Amino acid sequence: MSTYDQLFENNRAWVASKTGSNPDFFAKLAEDQSPDYMYIGCSDSRVPANEIIGLDSGEVFVHRNVANLVNNTDLNVMSVINYAVRHLQVKHIVVCGHYNCGGVKAAMIPKDMGILNPWLRTIRDVYRMHHDELVAIQNEQERYNRLVELNVKEQATNVIKTAAVQKSYIKYGYPIVHGWVFDLHTGLLKDLNIDFKKILTDIQEIYDLTAIPSDMNEDSGY
Repeated sequence: MSTYDQLFENNRAWVASKTGSNPDFFAKLAEDQSPDYMYIGCSDSRVPANEIIGLDSGEVFVHRNVANLVNNTDLNVMSVINYAVRHLQVKHIVVCGHYNCGGVKAAMIPKDMGILNPWLRTIRDVYRMHHDELVAIQNEQERYNRLVELNVKEQATNVIKTAAVQKSYIKYGYPIVHGWVFDLHTGLLKDLNIDFKKILTDIQEIYDLTAIPSDMNEDSGY
C-alpha cells in the first residue's frame, strides 16, 4: 500500500474510533459548529492545532499561515477573524507561534527572499520595533526565541486592532485575545500572558473602531 493510500486507511480507522465510542458523533458534527476558541497558528506541520490543546473536531476554529501573521491587508485572516467573532461568537482568540519557526528565522537573515519578501517584512518590522532589546541578547538562539515571542505579541495586538474584536468585546465582554508559544522540544505551551485589556485601552486612541459611521453597515469593517 502506498503512503497516499494509507491516508484513506487512516481516515477509516479514525471514523471507526469516533463512532465506536459515540455512534452519533458525525451526525452531531454535521449539525453546526459553535467553538469557543479561535486559533491562529503557523502552517508548520509539526504543530497540529487541535492536538496540542486536546480539543476535538468542532471545538476550535483554525487559521494557519507562515509564521502566524495577522496582516490587515490579508483578506484571508481578516475574513476568518470576522467570521469567528461576528458569527461564531468565539470567546477566546489565540495567536500561537512556536520556537524554531522557519519563517521567523528567515526574517532574521538580511537576504532577498524573492516572493517571500513582502510576507517576511511584517516579522522584520517586529525586529525593527524591538531592535534594542533583541540586539542586546548575545546568544543567537535566545535572540531567535525572543523574536518568536515578540512576533506573537505583535500579531495578537493586530487582532485586537480589528473592529470585529473591539465591538464584540465592548458589547459582550468577549473575545479575549491570548498569545502562546509552542515548544517543539518539550511539547509544552507557554502563555505569554499578554495584557489584553491594557493593550485594548492603549491602542484605542488611534485604532478605536467601535463607532459605526452612519453610511456603513456594522458587518462591513475589519
